[in-house]
Formats: sequence, C-alpha cells, structure tokens
Amino acid sequence: MRTWHFLTAHSQVLLCIQRDPQARLRDIADTVGITERAAHRILSDLVEAGYVTRTRVGRRNRYAIDTTAPMRHAAQRGHEIGEVLDLLGMRRSGAGA
Repeated sequence: MRTWHFLTAHSQVLLCIQRDPQARLRDIADTVGITERAAHRILSDLVEAGYVTRTRVGRRNRYAIDTTAPMRHAAQRGHEIGEVLDLLGMRRSGAGA
C-alpha cells in the first residue's frame, strides 16, 4: 500500500510553527518526518515568500505566520493561509491575525 498525505511538507512545517512559534528546526523536522536540512529549506521558502517572519530572540528564533498571505495555487486564488489554519482548527496568530 502506498503512503501519501493530504498536506505537503510545506503545510506541515507551517502547522508546526503555528503550534509552537519558538520550535527548533530539529523539532519541526522530527514532527514532519523530514531531515533538518529539508526543514531548513522549507522554512527558508516560507520566509522568502512572506508567509513566515523570523525574529531572533536570544539564541533562538521566533516565527510568526502572516495569516493574510494569499494561497499560491491558482485553484485557491482569493483564499488566505489563515483560512487553512482555521479549517484545520488551528488558532490564528502571527502577523496577520
């Protein structure tokens, strides 16, 4: 039987950040089931695209999600990332909340 998931690794990383804005990269990678290198690449994608902001707090990073950022796929045109978080029962916080 093939294993597949409804949400991409990018979505899973976003959800980890939503749950714990101070999560370590290692913890995000473990939760999602990817390597730290992959988690770093995905997080960099999210920051570069403006979905997540990263702020240094002491020796750790703190992340915030811009819940008003638009979905990227044409099929979701007109919808925001915050709607996905709402759909999944995640509490909205971060830059756009």
